[in-house]
Amino acid sequence: MAKADPEIPDYARALADYGAAHRSAQDYSVFLGARVSAVRPDSPADDAGICPGMAIVSVAGKRLTDMIVWLWEADGDEVDLVVFDPSDGALESCTLTRFVGEDWGLTFEDAIFDGMRTCVNACLFCFMAMLPKESRKSLSIRDDDYRLSFLQGNFVTLTNMDDTDVAEVIEKHLSPMNVSIHAISEDVRRRLIGKHAHRGIEVLEELMNAGIEIHGQIVLCPGINDGEELEKTLAFCERHPEITSLGIVPLGFTKHQRRFTSSYSDDPSAARRVIAQVEPYQARAYERFGRHTFQLSDEFYVAAKLDPPPADHYDGYPQFYDGIGMIRSFMDETDELIKTHPERFMAIRRALEAAGCSLMVLSGEAAVSTVAALVESPLLQGRVLAIKNLYFGGNVNVTGLICAEDILAQLDRNLSGVMLILPSIIFNAQGLTLDGYDRDKLLQALKERGARPRIAPTTPAELLSDLEEALGLDH
Repeated sequence: MAKADPEIPDYARALADYGAAHRSAQDYSVFLGARVSAVRPDSPADDAGICPGMAIVSVAGKRLTDMIVWLWEADGDEVDLVVFDPSDGALESCTLTRFVGEDWGLTFEDAIFDGMRTCVNACLFCFMAMLPKESRKSLSIRDDDYRLSFLQGNFVTLTNMDDTDVAEVIEKHLSPMNVSIHAISEDVRRRLIGKHAHRGIEVLEELMNAGIEIHGQIVLCPGINDGEELEKTLAFCERHPEITSLGIVPLGFTKHQRRFTSSYSDDPSAARRVIAQVEPYQARAYERFGRHTFQLSDEFYVAAKLDPPPADHYDGYPQFYDGIGMIRSFMDETDELIKTHPERFMAIRRALEAAGCSLMVLSGEAAVSTVAALVESPLLQGRVLAIKNLYFGGNVNVTGLICAEDILAQLDRNLSGVMLILPSIIFNAQGLTLDGYDRDKLLQALKERGARPRIAPTTPAELLSDLEEALGLDH
């Protein structure tokens, strides 16, 4: 399927020369191209001789800087590529063709190929600035890349976008975009974000005027952008129907900073005031658009000691992975499973008893009562253990930020007969916890205490299925 020798652009030759200079160290991560991580057998890419480790420098004569360029330029049934092979520094051109509905067979290592755009701001609440000094350097990378907003749902401030970037978003209609808004008054934004704060609102309004859909976010900091300032920001968002969801999340802070000592997690009455302040906006949005738009994160309801709203209040959960609606979703899924499949719970419990095991599931402090409704139900009779986050300290209490050193410090030395479930979200793609502990090393340490550790997803249905698999049960 490959035909050879489209013209090789001059910039591709220059980049290849740069990449070739680094190939002896097998490190050309600075090389500006799309590094191939996998090639599907018998695909157009495989037929052309493209292999993992090579890099695509250009597509359809255009420099390949990110997945957006790839998606736009490789959308037809034929595409011209320039490919760099680091094994010998060679630069080759080829034309791939494919059948209708066939993919090219290429998987890339990342979504951004020309270097991630980092943040130019100095946000007061930046979690990256609150990490322990010994944290891995990769955790401190502050991305603020509008391309990742579109491709992966990252929240960005828009402050580092120039006019060319804005034009690209509008021309290609990169929608929706996930935007950190935080506040609308210029002085408050400058205090929160820094000297570039004004640019963010300029770009936001230009994108909205062009019809780009926005999922917004406010990190609410007591005494800074709450109260009257929150009212102004909510009113601004209400005036712009292009903002189809606005997530409001509370300030989170660690012990490794000196700016903050409390947040809404310490003040139930303040959390309730925020809920009450947002409710009229939710009601008006629903009356106008049939959606509630203004969404409070789960932490507010936990802090206020209130149940979260019903599922239809979350408009299909557009900001689920921003911690908005997770508790409601877990609660509803748990209730449905207990109601419709009690026999699965009882089969798991009997199998655990037959194996001489008890069930223990680890959770962050914020979600412990929610997870307990599933694990400690009369049908299953397991136990949930809340891990206190001493590594980060402050008000950090969510499951996804649990660290290995806290797990090992807070679990019993003798875990004989315990099937121990570790949430999969505490590990990154390389199998590391946030404190740099290797997954296999952690599992081995727990086995040495007598446990039967497993890494499992955190949704009720997935956890139930994982337990059935571990116990050899049919479902």
